[in-house]
Amino acid sequence: MTKIERVDTVLKGGEPDRPPVCLWYHFGLQHASGETFARAALEYFEHYDFDFLKVMNDYFYPMPAGVDEIKTAKDLGKIGRLEADRTPLREQLKAVRLIGKQLKKKAYFIDTVFDPWQALLKGVCGEHLAALAKEAPRQLTKALGFVTDTLIDYCRRSIQAGSSGIFLSVLASKEVIDHRLFLNFAKPAALRLLNAIKFLAPMNVLHAHGARIFTGDVLDFPVSVISYEDRLPGNPTIEEMKKRFPGAVMGGIDNTQVVNRSYAFIKNNVREGLKRGGKSRFFLANGCSIPSWLDARALKTIVETAKTPLPEADAKAVGPAR
Repeated sequence: MTKIERVDTVLKGGEPDRPPVCLWYHFGLQHASGETFARAALEYFEHYDFDFLKVMNDYFYPMPAGVDEIKTAKDLGKIGRLEADRTPLREQLKAVRLIGKQLKKKAYFIDTVFDPWQALLKGVCGEHLAALAKEAPRQLTKALGFVTDTLIDYCRRSIQAGSSGIFLSVLASKEVIDHRLFLNFAKPAALRLLNAIKFLAPMNVLHAHGARIFTGDVLDFPVSVISYEDRLPGNPTIEEMKKRFPGAVMGGIDNTQVVNRSYAFIKNNVREGLKRGGKSRFFLANGCSIPSWLDARALKTIVETAKTPLPEADAKAVGPAR
């Protein structure tokens, strides 16, 4: 199978020759141009020979001009809709266009976007966001609406430039967000974004971030794939998720167990992930970003092991990788 055929087979619910594999980490190039980032991403993809590419995104949503802090209801009024190509995201769009030209008809790539709640959390509102949700819910909802509009514009441009889908990272677990904040603010904004692009690309992905994810609350997102850290305590197994979600599931590799480990340990981690994922509706990947200082041979070992079919007897013998 070609890389595209392998991914298409999984998206259609069939059995590929083996699960498609991809891993990712942050390159730390938010200071650099889109051209520099595209070159790094393509070199990374080619060197490790992944089946698809998840394009990282380190360009933050911008603070309103001349503002250092969004702390009050009045401050929230300074947040308005922006044109994506007039924000730092323009460099990401440059990268997407270049990657799209290089990978056209060769492989799928999906573009990482952080949901509107995270866009505010990561820099615009920061440590004040939870308090603003309590003290100024109406103004915060309006601000989230403007951010969502901007990100919808970005996502449409990304897909037009060649991405095969949006990998939307959403804080959707007890570890990282209060359940009421998720239901009242984060989820509605993320749902609106994904509904706006659900028919535009074949491989939109919801990444439910963190431990003890709100499983019942993420099953209705309009995506082809759910990604999450299946190895974290309190999260459902891949088998359990596949029973509840009709699309494909992405995971299997314990992203917390890929550094400071022997190659034999890493191989066992991958083999267990393959066993958990099964033969259909499964993408083998790290549950979340792996450390950028991962040993290159260790990463190669993950990919090579993923591409080596397990004898049935060995598959049954694989034990826990922890």
